[in-house]
Amino acid sequence: MNHLFAEDTVYVSNKQTQADVFKEVYTDLLKKNLVTEAFLEHLLEREQNYPTGLDLSPVSDRLPNIAIPHTETSFVKTSRIIPIKLQQPITFHNMIKPDTTISVSFLFMILNENSESQAGLLAQIMDFINATDKEALRTFFDLEDTTAIYQFLKQHYHIETSA
Repeated sequence: MNHLFAEDTVYVSNKQTQADVFKEVYTDLLKKNLVTEAFLEHLLEREQNYPTGLDLSPVSDRLPNIAIPHTETSFVKTSRIIPIKLQQPITFHNMIKPDTTISVSFLFMILNENSESQAGLLAQIMDFINATDKEALRTFFDLEDTTAIYQFLKQHYHIETSA
């Protein structure tokens, strides 16, 4: 069983701004004691300074763009990937070309209490996207049911864990 995902931390959001989506998810994560009080402020600040939008057109022009928001380990209390389906695309700055914006439809928010593995989690998400059948991924990115999103990830997101 993949411990990076939990069914109770999969979200579908109809919010229309980064800040509103982040706040909505943060409120629930705080209630579940997975993040600190300062998490939201630092998440917003980090996103502003180090954008996380990823253009997936090089992988497939049929996939929506994603973002991988995260913040420093001191503001989280667990290691987990939080999938967030956006019902309306939201503008994010591009991670590769920060002065450009892209329209994003899905977030993989990283909570990581182990600073050494932050880049590893980012790489795992990209490996998942590159390794998964593109039609299956397209279907996945269209899902609006949290249980279905969780089940897909449980079935398709395979990681190599190093001991």
